[in-house]
Amino acid sequence: MCSTLPITNALTIDVEDYFQVSAFAPFIRRSEWDTRECRVERNMDRILALLDGCGIHATFFTLGWIAERYPKLVRRIVDEGHELASHGYGHERVSDLSAQEFFQDIQRAKSLLEDIAGVPVQGYRAPSFSIGASNLWALDSLERVGHRYSSSIYPIQHDHYGMPDAPRFAHQIREKLIEVPLTTLRMFNRNLPCSGGGFFRLLPYELSRWMIKQVNLCDAEPAVFYFHPWEIDVEQPQIPGLGLKTRFRHYVNIRRTEQRFSRLLQDFRWGRMDKIFLQESGRPVSVVLN
Repeated sequence: MCSTLPITNALTIDVEDYFQVSAFAPFIRRSEWDTRECRVERNMDRILALLDGCGIHATFFTLGWIAERYPKLVRRIVDEGHELASHGYGHERVSDLSAQEFFQDIQRAKSLLEDIAGVPVQGYRAPSFSIGASNLWALDSLERVGHRYSSSIYPIQHDHYGMPDAPRFAHQIREKLIEVPLTTLRMFNRNLPCSGGGFFRLLPYELSRWMIKQVNLCDAEPAVFYFHPWEIDVEQPQIPGLGLKTRFRHYVNIRRTEQRFSRLLQDFRWGRMDKIFLQESGRPVSVVLN
């Protein structure tokens, strides 16, 4: 049995491999990516099997770089009823790109994913949630390319990303573009992260579950949860030379993630981003045009 609360939350997976993590960029050159052991297929096999066992469909924000090398994986995502969305082509932070470079990256990724899968790609998530107050021009490019929603702004304070004053829930941010932020719980006059990723691995599972329930019950809003395939991979290669903070953030509690994720699938109702947030779902969104 895999459902409980009446609100359907959005389950999202950022399809990238361990060596593509932004924090590893100083240690692994982009030119080395093709020489690294790629483990995304085996990890995705496990994730897709878990979802199939619970009858859950999710949204997979997929790198163009991955899709280009593993087109069968991309088609499998769609064939099994999940939503295919874009994570850009090469996992470059938006804050590191010019407007022209960003436009070319998202156009390349969207076209590649659509050509492989034969379906429209409506959603986009920026690598490392790297759209914020200083580069909101990126939203214009997303609208121009034809994306209908973005899930790129994290309304928290963080040393690598975040826009703490941004709206906490889905809103119309351009005429034809919705922004669906990562979920936070408002407590102690600040937004606390409860969307997955490293926070899900770090915090006790019971606390993460309680925070998501508070959003569902008190805010009456769906949560947006995310994680990466490498977060269930206990056998991934260890990267030498990492600082203590980077090492801790990447590897903390990886051995527990798959078990926690399995519990999460049972404790909440889950669905695809497009089915929950796009206008045909009938769910109203506020209008915030920057």
